[in-house]
Amino acid sequence: MRSIGTFKDPKGINVEKIIQLQRKIAPELTQTIEARYNLLRHIQQAQPVGRRAVATMLDKGERVVRAQVDWLKAAGLIEFSQVGMSITAEGKVMLADLAEYIRLLHGLVGLEAELAERLNLEQVIIIPGDSEADSAVQREIGRAAAGVLGQHLGDNMIVAVSGGSTMAKVAEAINFSAPTTVVVPARGGLGEVVEYQANTIAARMAGKLGGRYRLLHIPDGVSEEMLEAILAGDANLRTVSEVIKQANILVHGIGEASPMAERRGMPAETIAEIERRQAVGEALGQYCALPGEIVYVTSSIGLRLDDLAGIDKVIAVAGGSAKAKAILAVAGTGGQDVLVTDEAAAKAIQLLINTNYI
Repeated sequence: MRSIGTFKDPKGINVEKIIQLQRKIAPELTQTIEARYNLLRHIQQAQPVGRRAVATMLDKGERVVRAQVDWLKAAGLIEFSQVGMSITAEGKVMLADLAEYIRLLHGLVGLEAELAERLNLEQVIIIPGDSEADSAVQREIGRAAAGVLGQHLGDNMIVAVSGGSTMAKVAEAINFSAPTTVVVPARGGLGEVVEYQANTIAARMAGKLGGRYRLLHIPDGVSEEMLEAILAGDANLRTVSEVIKQANILVHGIGEASPMAERRGMPAETIAEIERRQAVGEALGQYCALPGEIVYVTSSIGLRLDDLAGIDKVIAVAGGSAKAKAILAVAGTGGQDVLVTDEAAAKAIQLLINTNYI
């Protein structure tokens, strides 16, 4: 995703300054632009879709939505059919341009640079909005993360991916091919719905890329002794384990410590111990406290946070203000390269940093 924080026209006029002037002298204009951007984004995500469904998604009256929809149709940005509204080719171009405008309007370009520096990351990408309140934002996070993956994919690469709903959105958003890619789960599966398990996401991602996949048929959280016994007796698992360790790119989610421990079906006393150790974030089965200390580790085959230094590109993906501490804690352990998040999480992280929370 290109940065436009320093975009200027041939006369040297700063685009960001123009937007700031618009906000001061014509706030109703920026509100209208934001409303139409949000409407276009939801139509693109759900197309073909009816007006009533969009009104429900946006929690707005159908009459208000109808007026905006009529304007977008007249402008050639959407079209109608018997099955609902769809975005036109011109609308897709406009939506991409509006996304850049909204990023500047919300001050996200500067915030990306600030967080990249404070968190010691190569790049931070912030999607406008709050993924906890708007499913379209989570889809945009997935699309942005898929775009980063596409930028770094080369021939004959191994991609490791973790589980979770956000990772499922990343796989869903892939719209390019990389047939020489091998996709593997980063770790053993969680005790959750099949669609969100790392094995399922790895297979789906490989299918979208036109590549191959290797699966890890072993649950997370098995004792070290049991893991050793399983590996000793299963040559295929040993091979998959070695492939995972050779990953060139890792795409992983970040979770809140206690909810993740509950999802893994941990005993109540273990969850209490994790909380006692002040863990706030989880990634790859490891629980982290602020400012970046690993305080609890679950046993499993696959990658751990201390393996990240040997991976060419590590892409962390997480959104929502509730995950701000979790993101800070995991980023603090090091090894992360790119963070794809949303505005709500980014601003919560900024507040934590500026109030010297860590």
